[in-house]
Amino acid sequence: MSQARHTTDGPRVDTPDALGRPLRDLRISVTDRCNFRCPYCMPAEIYGENYRFLPRPELLTFEEIERLARVFAELGTEKIRITGGEPLLRHELPRLIERLAAVPGIRDLTLTTNGFLLAQQARALADAGLHRVTVSLDSDDPETFRRMSGRTFGPERVFEGIEAAAAAGLTPVKINCVVQRGVNDDGLVALAERFRGTGHVLRFIEYMDVGTLNHWKLDEVVGAEEIVKRIDAVWPLERVEANYPGEVARRWAYRDGEGEIGVIASVTAPFCGGCTRARLTIEGRLVTCLFAADGVDLRGPLREGASDDALREIVGGVWTRRTDRYSEERARLREGGAGERRKIEMYQLGG
Repeated sequence: MSQARHTTDGPRVDTPDALGRPLRDLRISVTDRCNFRCPYCMPAEIYGENYRFLPRPELLTFEEIERLARVFAELGTEKIRITGGEPLLRHELPRLIERLAAVPGIRDLTLTTNGFLLAQQARALADAGLHRVTVSLDSDDPETFRRMSGRTFGPERVFEGIEAAAAAGLTPVKINCVVQRGVNDDGLVALAERFRGTGHVLRFIEYMDVGTLNHWKLDEVVGAEEIVKRIDAVWPLERVEANYPGEVARRWAYRDGEGEIGVIASVTAPFCGGCTRARLTIEGRLVTCLFAADGVDLRGPLREGASDDALREIVGGVWTRRTDRYSEERARLREGGAGERRKIEMYQLGG
């Protein structure tokens, strides 16, 4: 049952799902296009030069995104993350950031990017009201970076983007590394060394079965315990408390005071019980789990003239019926021979 509460922005409503999880976070994908071709997300053999992405009229407009963000905020959402594809490819993105920064109740406005275009846009994004950025970087080794990004260039422009973001005040900059055994796991210590003492927060993510294109195998997962053990063997670590309820990354601080790392263990230690995240796809579908097969259309009602009350009814109804906990059920489903489920691809959800 929804419960009213008061904040500095006025009365709002808590909207728990069927398992008691509130609607606190909204991830908005603003484009399906990307300038990388990471094999686990948008493999080049499928998404080649002739691949047809969604035409612009099928994407939500900035005005539509802002309106939906206000609806979500009225239902308890406090954090918005802009994703893609690669969100920095969306034309005039700072205009959207400015709109979302003005939504009452939104306390944290962030963006996830591959960092390639970040140096050119960091200042404009910060000036528009963006609070922080997360940069995806799976390796700092040029050869491994090229293999994992599906491109011919190295990581230098990503490093420039990280520093530009820090200079613009988009801090702390978080760096996300998806760890895949036999692909980039031999570079974990080197990546940790690069960001130790910089003030940036490096987070290692267990390789997950998002979408259907990455041919995920359990034996390619490097578990959180192993990741921490490798880093701890070189620079001793100690566990620290979460920054807030529902934080997905387990935090570990260097004992010598040179910063911290995070580990996101969706496979070996699922955190579905604390998941407060909804997702809005590029074409305006509300998705309640990263591993979902489908979503609920919001673009249609928007463009057919639905009132804000009607939109709140749709969103609130979807959320209160939510029972998703795929990561907790993954092992049972696989053991039961459920086979590969159809899932929405990662580039449409933004991870």
